[in-house]
Order: sequence, then structure tokens, then C-alpha cells
Amino acid sequence: MPPAQYPGGTPGAAHTAAPGFQYHTHLPHEGGQDQSRPETAETLDADSLVRGRRQPTKGWRKVVRSATFGMIDPGMSAAETRRRELTQRATTQVAGGHHRVAVLSLKGGVGKTTTTVALGSTLATLRGDRVLAVDANPDRGTLSDKVRLETAATIRDLLNERQQVTRYADVRGFTSQASSRLEILASDRDPAVSEAFSENDYREVTRLLEHFYSICITDCGTGLLHSAMRGVLGLADQVVLVSSASVDGARSASATLDWLDAHEYGYHVRGAVVVLSMVRQDGKSTVDIGRLEEHFASRCRSVVRVPWDPHLEEGAEVDLERLAPGTRDAYLQLAATVGEAFAWPR
Repeated sequence: MPPAQYPGGTPGAAHTAAPGFQYHTHLPHEGGQDQSRPETAETLDADSLVRGRRQPTKGWRKVVRSATFGMIDPGMSAAETRRRELTQRATTQVAGGHHRVAVLSLKGGVGKTTTTVALGSTLATLRGDRVLAVDANPDRGTLSDKVRLETAATIRDLLNERQQVTRYADVRGFTSQASSRLEILASDRDPAVSEAFSENDYREVTRLLEHFYSICITDCGTGLLHSAMRGVLGLADQVVLVSSASVDGARSASATLDWLDAHEYGYHVRGAVVVLSMVRQDGKSTVDIGRLEEHFASRCRSVVRVPWDPHLEEGAEVDLERLAPGTRDAYLQLAATVGEAFAWPR
């Protein structure tokens, strides 16, 4: 679904721009009288009234503050302040009550499904509303391999029984929930059945899901011409494009952007977030990652680099607690960047 307007100006602005602040100044009108509306009790809150530093949450700053019973307060570190700012962006209220994110990649094995689960898990951990990941891959999707399954039900089962679904408890019978609170709606394991999942089928399911979930992240297949993909792209509020940090992976991702541009999805290109997934350990690639970032930043809204991680290399269930700190920070950055768009008008 094309947004009314992508904030932030030119593509790539969110990749480098610092968060802005709005300053309010009351100036008296002619005659020296301030004609502005009087403030109410709602304008008085702790953030605007209480002076002082935020308490440190980790590291030596926390130790010093605890040891001195608060007499010495070093304040929050730059890293803590940064994480707090990213968390605020990731928890942006969803305009219109529902937001759809499509996770794409034409090339397999670049971390698309892992990105879907890690992004969804990060959002679900930070937010209080419901987050769902949907497997729309017609070629035996692997989304259900990334969490511990609680049911054998699939998206086809939900479609067939949609007339009986009237409450969240009804939908919950078709999903599995990870420890992060992210829910998964699996695809059918039979390729013949999943291949038959059409654009209209996808639209029917998403119309149902929007009544029960604030955020729906769709793990797409690698084929842009599949019928269901028209429904995914037509309904998506934003796109996350996953690429490996390799020449062929980057070319494939850039070709995906070309295809979207050529098929009247240019708004998805300008608003896209590109994830450069490091599928190899640092030091084993001669590719100029900075150049890849520059290329995609010139076309899209933002670029996020996710480092190689031994836990993700296992290819099994994704557990945020087992990720290296740098990987968790990268997914927090991704969640914050995606979260900025939650406030956009639908």
C-alpha cells in the first residue's frame, strides 16, 4: 500500500541523519501580551520538569552509582543513550492500528527468513502489542523452523476456517509463539498446496489478521512473479530487502529494486530498508561493504548491516538471548528504522 508520503526527504537520509528535535517558543504578540493557549496539567510531565541525568543501567557507571548509594551519578553512557533512542523509535505507535512489512530477497540463503524472525522478535520483545510473522513462501518456507512449533496448523488451515474466527483466541490456535512473544503463522509443507496460495488467498488472510495484530511481517518467497506476491506488495506499508554482502547477492538485490521500479512499486524502493547480512565471518570477504552501503543508501531509505553470528549460522531456532551483542544492536537498529514508518499515514 503506497504511503501518502515518505518522510525524511531523499533516499538514504535516514542512514546518516541524526534525530531531530522540535523547539517551542512562545513569543508575545503586538501589545506585549502573550496570546498563546494556556497550558494544562497534561503539559506537566517528568520528562519536561525533572532535571537530572538518567540512571545508568549497566557497566562501571551502574557500579559507581550503586556503590555510592546514588551520591555519585555518572549518568548514562553514550551507548545506553543510543539504545534508549533506538528503543523509542522501535516502539512508535502504529498509525491506523495495523502495519504490514514485506521481507524480500530474490536470492536464497542470504538470511531473509532469519531477518524476518529476528526483526519480529526484537519488536515483540520491546512492544506491548501483538506482532505476527507470516510465511508466504510457496516453495516450502522455513519460517516455522525458526521457532518452537505449538501447532501443526498452517496459513491454508486459517484460510479454510476463517469464517469461524471471531476472536484473538481463535486465531491463536493457528499460530506458534516464540519466547520473545513473536507469533508465527506457518506455510504448508506440501509444495503443491503452498504453490496454490494465490493473491486473493493472501488478501483474505491479511484482512482477517489486521483485526488482531498491530504488526504483520511477511516472509516472502524468492519469486516476484508468484500470484501471492502481487497481494504482498500491493498491501505492504514498507519493504525490507535482504542481501548478502557479496557481488552476486548485491546485484540480485539491486535487480529487485529495478523490478519494483519498473512495475509501479517505486514508492517501495524509496521507502525500503536494505539489510546487508554478513553470512561469513569478518575478515573472510574482500568485498567493499562501504561501497555496497553507499549504493543502496542512494536508492533506499536506510541501510542496516548485520554482522555474522555463530548462533544464526546454526540455521535453527532464533533466540535473541544467544546473539552476540553486536548482532542484537544491529537488529535493534533495524527495528528502530522499520519502527519509524509505523507513524506514517496508511
